[in-house]
Amino acid sequence: MVDKEDLRSQFVDAFQEADYPISSPMDLVPALPGGPSTKFESGDFSMTAMELNTKLNGEFPYDNVDAFVDDVMASLEDQDLI
Repeated sequence: MVDKEDLRSQFVDAFQEADYPISSPMDLVPALPGGPSTKFESGDFSMTAMELNTKLNGEFPYDNVDAFVDDVMASLEDQDLI
């Protein structure tokens, strides 16, 4: 089972150092500790940042990390991935 709060915390930690506002997924890459291969895991959920990008339903730009992570979580929930 996925711990949504833990997963959200992982996303915030990974994406908070991006130079906001961000206008595309490429703006996030320099902030990621492992680049596009940065992995997020919780319970039976495991996905790299590159894989995560293919699941996003949100629309850029994002003004801050919380707005971005909110859309990431909503996208994953909408697709029954978490």
